[in-house]
Amino acid sequence: MAKKVSKNTAKARAAVEKRPYSLQDAVPLLQKVKFAKFDETVDLTLRLGVDPKHADQMVRGTVVLPHGLGKTKKVAVVTTGDRQRDAEAAGADIVGGEELVEKIQKESWTDFDALIATPDMMKSVGRLGKVLGPRGLMPNPKTGTVTSDVAAAVKEIKAGKVEFRTDKTALVHVPVGKLSFTPDKLVDNAMTVISSVMRAKPSAAKGKYIKGITLSSTMGPGISLDHSIADQAAKA
Repeated sequence: MAKKVSKNTAKARAAVEKRPYSLQDAVPLLQKVKFAKFDETVDLTLRLGVDPKHADQMVRGTVVLPHGLGKTKKVAVVTTGDRQRDAEAAGADIVGGEELVEKIQKESWTDFDALIATPDMMKSVGRLGKVLGPRGLMPNPKTGTVTSDVAAAVKEIKAGKVEFRTDKTALVHVPVGKLSFTPDKLVDNAMTVISSVMRAKPSAAKGKYIKGITLSSTMGPGISLDHSIADQAAKA
């Protein structure tokens, strides 16, 4: 049985023509058709021409959005000694050592948006895979969350650093800000993400790399973007 669509949703979808839009036209349209009473998150979805089943075709990386996400992430750091003070000074919300690892393991506690660990603590943090893995919170050197420079890592995440990776269907979903942002800020953030995904293209990927890009908001419709945006991003 088809899911019943609300009048507001139907009206918003009807305002979007069945054609690709430029990013500069898509953002104001998404803002125009807004009907939710909260400040929605704006998401970018890229459909890639890769096969995620092959490790050499996985697309993964991080990017610092020039205008942030519109919310401050809660950051936890697992480290020891002076680096605990460094993390606190940089703005980390939760800092600890073995006791923090134990709390996460015993209580399945994940009241944070990002977890950073120093290399010397990864033997302990490695035990947290079952808790952190499914939530996408496991520290990883490739995303800069396993590092000796905890202060820099905390500052980057607080500044709007986001992680992207392909899912099982070769889609990449990345938040690019809030619907209340000015259009130029959302365009800048989106272009920064697309450029980063372009640079992360695996050498094993053959054929067309970006097959489709869609801009959407939490409650709003999906707006298909023009393929030329990927070419523009590649030159940026």
